[in-house]
Amino acid sequence: MPFKILVIDDDVAMTELFSMLLQTHGFEVFVANNGSEGLNVMHTKKPQAVILDLMMPDMDGRMVCRAIRDFSNVPILILSALDDPELVASVLDSGADDYLVKPVTSGMLIARINRILKRTGGLILPSEPPTSPLRASAAT
Repeated sequence: MPFKILVIDDDVAMTELFSMLLQTHGFEVFVANNGSEGLNVMHTKKPQAVILDLMMPDMDGRMVCRAIRDFSNVPILILSALDDPELVASVLDSGADDYLVKPVTSGMLIARINRILKRTGGLILPSEPPTSPLRASAAT
């Protein structure tokens, strides 16, 4: 089963481009073109990684990153045109796992995604502990 990746960017051309690129590398891709839509997709599709733009109108990427961290430890890769070391540090402190500056080559993007997925095992820890198998079987 392919890894699921969510791309959140207010630029429709960027989400389409990243979707095509990631699909050619075997990923299942979901897209959202604003922060609140991205959070809804997070809850419904449960992706194993997120590529997130910083500059968006309704919720900026840092706000989205913090909101995701409230319920998930999914790896978040920030992809932004902003190249300010203090901003990068601030975003990483907000919960992002990596930061790339646009424009980025497709090879670099895929390498960073693969590195994040290998490091985390592509697993998402639930916000609530799972029901133990013994309790589940006893209840049935």
